Amino acid sequence: MGSQSAPEARVLSGALALAERNVPRYTSYPSAPHFSAAVGPAEYRAWLDALPRGSRVSLYIHVPFCTELCHYCGCNTRAVRRVEPVDAYAEHLIAELKLIGSLNDARLTHLHWGGGTPSILGPQWLETIAAELASQFDLSEIKEHAIELDPRRLDRSIVAALKRIGVNRASLGLQDASPHVQQAIGRIQPFEDTERVASWLREAGIENLNLDLMYGLPSQTVADVTRTAKLACALKPQRLALFGYAHVPWFKTHQRLIDTASLPGAAERLEQATVAADVFARFGYEAVGLDHFALPGDELSIAAREGRLRRNFQGYTTDDADALIGVGASSIGKLPQGFVQNAPDVAGYSRSIAHGTLATVKGLALSEDDRLRAAIIERLMCDLSLDLDSFGGVADFAAEMTALKDLAAQGLVTIDGARLKVTGPGRPFVRIVAAVFDTYLAAAQKRHSIAV
Repeated sequence: MGSQSAPEARVLSGALALAERNVPRYTSYPSAPHFSAAVGPAEYRAWLDALPRGSRVSLYIHVPFCTELCHYCGCNTRAVRRVEPVDAYAEHLIAELKLIGSLNDARLTHLHWGGGTPSILGPQWLETIAAELASQFDLSEIKEHAIELDPRRLDRSIVAALKRIGVNRASLGLQDASPHVQQAIGRIQPFEDTERVASWLREAGIENLNLDLMYGLPSQTVADVTRTAKLACALKPQRLALFGYAHVPWFKTHQRLIDTASLPGAAERLEQATVAADVFARFGYEAVGLDHFALPGDELSIAAREGRLRRNFQGYTTDDADALIGVGASSIGKLPQGFVQNAPDVAGYSRSIAHGTLATVKGLALSEDDRLRAAIIERLMCDLSLDLDSFGGVADFAAEMTALKDLAAQGLVTIDGARLKVTGPGRPFVRIVAAVFDTYLAAAQKRHSIAV
């Protein structure tokens, strides 16, 4: 990794084994593997109906289709080449929105389209679904209307439709700009495609751009990551996300197309993440949480500095809504009472909606301990520091303090009474630190991705 300071060397020598531990990404707590059928449509309906009048609501729409699957993909999506499945699915999205109802005059503050490739819906369906949303919710207070986009699958007509429906932030998937890495992951994407789409979006007035990059990909080197990071910064996006590839072929069978022997090891993954962060810093981006970077004037950076950063299923966010409503197959929602998840398969989801029933198949009602630990984990993931006196004090977490002292001995955290702080070299290991407070982890550790 080039020259290292003494603390960095100590972290590497003592913590590399931890980098390969399986831990959640902590976009929620408890994490989705712990949801059960104990929460179904009836519970979800009751939770929706209990939302106070005028609640602030965030809405996520999942579109589980792509024209082809990338080998690395861990998303809930499948390849389609015909329009009929997409059309049928769009009709079910609208039907689900009608089933959810107007939610006591709920005010929509954040809207996010994800997938898959949401733009596969095309201009007409995007506008039709947006019109249904406008009929169901008060949109006058919407702060962010975001969509995930594949630059290879976009044209000017879709960009124009995005502008018409009010999109004000777009996330472009770049992953890696090196041809040999693109070949290895089954995603051929000349950088010019990304450059062109960024230009189209800005010309249309959609100026808030995110770029998504990955490290730990097959055949990827430190030089590849460095070059991609520089190219990404040259496009001057407001935000950058750098995700570590999670190789889970037992869960995502198409990942078996990736040669395991071509994957970088823990030390190289850590070096790739480190050099990318260094490049971002040289271009003026501030580190936000574990894996996001933003320009100093971006709301994400401001929220991080002010201690207002949040974390949900879309990653780091400024979203402080009272409830998150998930729409579409596999979508997860969070209400004050707990989590709900729709049927992950399109067929099962569609059958429920066609029968006029909410598609909830599992969820989890939150206990007071869940809420406490969720707040602790969120603050660690967002602030990389924590004052346990705000959560009952050190005496309530004796076992956790013992585990934290072990991490402190490896240079990942510092402990000052009730105050914990993740060190600079320990930043890539923050999920390991958060996992100390996870009482569910042992039961499902093998189902999570490696820590770094």
